[in-house]
This record gives sequence, structure tokens and C-alpha cells, in this order.
Amino acid sequence: MTNELYKIAVGGGCHWCTEAVFQSLIGVKQVEQGYVASDGDAATFSEAVIVHFDPEILPMSALVSIHLHTHKSTENHSFREKYRSAVYFFSEIQHTELRAILKHLQSEFKKPLVTKTLPFNSFKPSREQITNYYYKNPQKPFCEQFIHPKLAVLLRKFSEFAAIDLITKSLQK
Repeated sequence: MTNELYKIAVGGGCHWCTEAVFQSLIGVKQVEQGYVASDGDAATFSEAVIVHFDPEILPMSALVSIHLHTHKSTENHSFREKYRSAVYFFSEIQHTELRAILKHLQSEFKKPLVTKTLPFNSFKPSREQITNYYYKNPQKPFCEQFIHPKLAVLLRKFSEFAAIDLITKSLQK
């Protein structure tokens, strides 16, 4: 075991939701909430998080599957520029791996995935006041309406990777 951390950035829904999902997983050591930009058509900033994780505990394929199942990864809606459905890679090796993972996971969905693999270009962190939003405010109506259902997906579909005690405690507040 190398205990080397990997990082990828993911986006697809609001960064409060995405941050809460990835903070709720074992093997995730840090989640940076903010805005990510790529290149070309994706050069504008879009809400996303950078996830630092231990692939020995949380394999990249599981992380990507969780991402796809906790946002609208098959829908092209009018807010896609603000909430770009993407996995941002930091190396060509990651790019190749992520493309293969997405191709494999397509079979879990009836509609085609709109999630793209994009090169990471730059990051702007969120204001400190809104980071760790869910775990500071689990009882807020926004959290109850949008984040609780995503955490329920974690518990139901990905329990082997869920930080069950952390999630359960937040849902009871």
C-alpha cells in the first residue's frame, strides 16, 4: 500500500451537494469546494469540487459511479453551463482511465451520459462562509430537499464506501 492520494475534480450539480456527497465517503481526505474551468467550450467556471482520495480505499471507478448516480448525469438542462456534468483530469493517464470508466458505467443508465472528461485548467475556491455547507447546516431546507436524497443514495447503493456514522448523525439533526 502506498497511501498516495489521488485527486480529480467533479461537477454536475451545486457544489454544496457535490461537496456533501464526497465528504461523506471513506477514503476521501479533502474536498475543495469552488469553481473549475477547463479548456475550449468548457473554459468558463462551473460549480465543482476537487476530491483528494486514497484509491486503495475508494477506487476511482467507485468514485465516478457515485458521482454519476448523485447528480443528473444523463440530462442536458438549461443550467449545464453553471452545473457542468464533468470529471476533470490532472494527467493523461487519468484521462484514459476516466474515459474507460465512463464507457463501462454507461450500462447502468437507460439514457446516454452527458458527463464529459475534461482537462483541469483552473480553480477558484468558494468563500469560506459557504464551505462545508451541509455539515454545518444539515437541518436547512435546502439540505433536506436536495442533499438528504443524495446521501440516501449513498447509504442504499454505495454503503461500502459511505461514512455511515457521519451521514446518520447528520440526518438525525
